[in-house]
Amino acid sequence: MIKKLRIFLVTDLIFIVLLLAFLFSLPSKLFKSPTSFVIEASNGNLLSASIASDGQWRFPVADSVPIKFKDCIIAFEDKRFYNHFGMDFLAMSRAMKQNLKAKSVVSGGSTLTMQVIRLSRKKDRTIWQKLYEIVLAFRLELKFSKEEIINLYASNAPFGSNVVGLEAASWRYYGRDAKTLSWGEMATLAVLPNSPSLVHPGKNADRLIRKRNDLLDKLVKLKYIDQTTANLSKLEPVPGKPLPLPQNAPHLLNRFKAERADLEIKTTRIISTLNENLQLKVNAILKRYNNRYRANDINNISALVLDAKTGTVVSYVGNIYQPDQAFLESHVDMIRAPRSPGSTLKPLLYASMMNDGFILPHTLIPDIPTQIAGYSPQNYDLGYDGAIAADKALSRSLNIPAVKMLQQYKYERFYDKLKKLGIGTLNQPADHYGLSLILGGSEVTMWDLANTYMGMVRTLNHFNTYKGLYNPDDYKPASYFKTETKENKDYQRNSFLDHGAIWSTFNAMEEVMRPGDEGLWEQFSSSQRVAWKTGTSFGFRDAWAVGLTPNYVVCVWVGNADGEGRPGLVGIEAAAPVLFDIFKQLPNGKWFETPTTKLKKIKICKQSGYKAGENCADITEELVPVAGEKTMICPYHKLIHLDRTERFRVTDQCESVTNMQHKSWFILPPAMEYYYKIKNSDYKILPPFMAGCDNSGGNNVMELIYPKNGATVYIPLELDGSRGKIVLNAAHRNSSSKIYWHIDNEFVATTTNYHQLAISPPPANIPLRLLMKMGNDWYKFSLFWTRIKSRKTKPIIN
Repeated sequence: MIKKLRIFLVTDLIFIVLLLAFLFSLPSKLFKSPTSFVIEASNGNLLSASIASDGQWRFPVADSVPIKFKDCIIAFEDKRFYNHFGMDFLAMSRAMKQNLKAKSVVSGGSTLTMQVIRLSRKKDRTIWQKLYEIVLAFRLELKFSKEEIINLYASNAPFGSNVVGLEAASWRYYGRDAKTLSWGEMATLAVLPNSPSLVHPGKNADRLIRKRNDLLDKLVKLKYIDQTTANLSKLEPVPGKPLPLPQNAPHLLNRFKAERADLEIKTTRIISTLNENLQLKVNAILKRYNNRYRANDINNISALVLDAKTGTVVSYVGNIYQPDQAFLESHVDMIRAPRSPGSTLKPLLYASMMNDGFILPHTLIPDIPTQIAGYSPQNYDLGYDGAIAADKALSRSLNIPAVKMLQQYKYERFYDKLKKLGIGTLNQPADHYGLSLILGGSEVTMWDLANTYMGMVRTLNHFNTYKGLYNPDDYKPASYFKTETKENKDYQRNSFLDHGAIWSTFNAMEEVMRPGDEGLWEQFSSSQRVAWKTGTSFGFRDAWAVGLTPNYVVCVWVGNADGEGRPGLVGIEAAAPVLFDIFKQLPNGKWFETPTTKLKKIKICKQSGYKAGENCADITEELVPVAGEKTMICPYHKLIHLDRTERFRVTDQCESVTNMQHKSWFILPPAMEYYYKIKNSDYKILPPFMAGCDNSGGNNVMELIYPKNGATVYIPLELDGSRGKIVLNAAHRNSSSKIYWHIDNEFVATTTNYHQLAISPPPANIPLRLLMKMGNDWYKFSLFWTRIKSRKTKPIIN
C-alpha cells in the first residue's frame, strides 16, 4: 500500500512538473527583435517610418490583419487553421509520406501557429527542436486567440531582402497600406514567406508569378473569390525594386524616438494627432517657399500648427526634408532648436503690463533716442515718433517703445513671467539678458513659443466654459500623439495673464498690416481674422511669424540651421507670407468672445491713452482690463494760464487773474515733443510767456535728446581709420530760440531752430553744458560722457 502511494506521489509530482514546464514554456515576450519607429496620422495612414536598429524593416505588431491576407495565407499555408490546436495531424502525416517518398523535404506540414513559434526561436531545426515547437504551438493556442496568432505571423514573417512583416512589405513593394491591396497583390505577398528569396529586382519573376497564380486558383476552389477576379488578378505585375517609405513627418518621428522613454510608451508605433491632409499641404507650401529662398542662400524653413481647441499638434514640419543634400542640414528639427525670437515676445510684455496695471491699450510710450547703460536700441526704420500708443507700438513692432516698456515693467519681472508661461530656454540669470530680452536677446524654441500663445488662446476660449476661472492645464504643451487625459477641474481665480489682458493683446495683434496681396485685408469680409506677430533676430539670422485664431496657432521660422544671417531675412518678408498661406488651408471660424466680466469701462484721455484726469479735454470710454483701474492719471494734460488773446502764457505778475484764460493743454516733454510734432501735425506747442512774466520752471523748455546724462558714447572709426564724430541733439520748445553749446568749459557753437551739433571729442570724461537765455536769465543743462574704443555697428533687430 505504501509502495503504491509512493508511486502515485511520484507520478503526480512528475505530472505537476510537466504541467508547470508546459505552462511556463512560452516566453512572456515571443519576439524580442527591434522594430521600426512608425508615425501614423490621426486617420491611421502612415506618415513616416525608420528602419529598425538591426537593419530590418519590421513594423510593430498590428492590431488587425486585412481579411484578404488572412484568406490568402490560410489557403496557402494552413487551410484548417481555425480547426486545430496548433498542429494539423492530417497535414503532418501527408508531409511525412511525401518526404519519405521523395527521400527529401518537399513538404513541411507546419501550421501557422508552429511557424510563429519557429520565427520567434530562430534555431536550427532538428527533430527534437521541431517536437518542442509542437509543444510550444499547443501552449500558444491556449494563450492567444486565432486572430492574435495570425497577427503575430503577419507581423514577423520574412518577405524578402530586409523586409519583415506584412505592413512593411506592403509599403516596400507596393507603396501603399496593406488594407488597400488587391487580391493579386495580396496573393503575391502571401507566397513570399514560404520563399522570400523570390523577390529580387529582375530575378525569379516567373517563379513568383506561377506561385501567385496557383494561390489564386486555390482561392477560387475554396470560394474566397470568383474566377473572373482570379483571371484579372493574374494580369497584375509583380513588384520589382523596393520602394522608399513615406517621409512626411520625419522630424516628428525623430522626436518620438528621443522622447519615447520619457513618455513611457512601450511600442515604437504611435497614432499621432497630425492631420494627414494638412501635413502634406504644409510640406508642399514650405518646399515651394524654400525653392524661392534658396536663391538667397536661405536653406531652412519650418512650421508648426496647433489645434487650440484640443491642445494637439495637427501639422509638424521641423524642416524641409532633403537628406540627399547634406549641406542643407535638413535633418535639424528647427521646431526644437533654440533660436533668437526677435520681436515675437513683445505681445507677451504688452499683455503682462496690462495684466499688472502698468498700461492701457493706447497709453503713450516714449519713442525717442535712448541710451541705457551703454545700450542703444534702434527702431527698424531708424526713425522716431516721439510718443506712440502702446498698441500701435506693438503692431508696428517698434523697438524703442518696447525697451521703454520693459524698463518700466522691470526685466526681472518679465523674465519670471516668461518662465511661468512655458519658455524653457532661459537658462541664464535675468541680468544676463537685461533689457535686450524684449528684442531677441534670449533664445526660445518654436515649440515653447507656439505653446505659450496656445495657452493664451485656450485661456480666452475657456472664459465661459470655466465661468471666468482659469485652468492651469491650458498652458500644458500640446500633445502630438493620441492619449487619454483627464481634465483638471481644479480651477483657479487667477492666472499668469487674465482674460481681459489676453483679449486686448489679441486685438492689438490683429491690427498689423498683412504682407503682399493681403495688405488691404480689412476691406474683404471673407478674410480670416488673425492675430499675428513677426520677428527678426539680430544679424538677420532668424525670420519669425506667429499667428493665432480661436481655433489654431501657427508658427513659422525661416533661416539657416547653422545660424548664418542673410540680407532680406526678415519676418515680415520671409515668414509672414508662409504664415498666411498656411492659414488659407485652415477653416474659418468665429473670433474670440469678449470677456465682459474681466473688462471694465473707464474714462480714457483720448490724446494720451492714460486714465482721464481733471485736465483732460477729450475723454472717451473704453473697455480695458480690470487692472487698468490701477494705472496712473494722464500726466501730459496740464492747466495753463493765457492772456485774453490766448497768444501768450501769463502769471499773476504780468496779468490780472480776472483777465486770464485757463485752458487744458496737451504738453509732452521737450524730447518727445521734438519728434511727436513732426508726425502729428495737429499737435499744438505751448504759447510763449508774455514779456515781463516770470518763467518759473524754465528748465522744462529744453532737453538734451542725445546723449543722455551719464551715458557711455561709442565714437565710430571711419573707413580710413580716422576718428569719427558724434552728433549731439537737443530739443527746445521755442523753435526760434538759440542754444549755446559749451564743451569742457569752452564755447563751441550756437544753434538756432534745429539743435544738432557734430563733434569729435577727445577720449575722456568731458562736461557738456547747454546755455539758453530767456529774458535776463540763463538756463543750463550739463552731463558727462566717456569715449571708448570704437566698434562695428550692429544691425537693427525687429
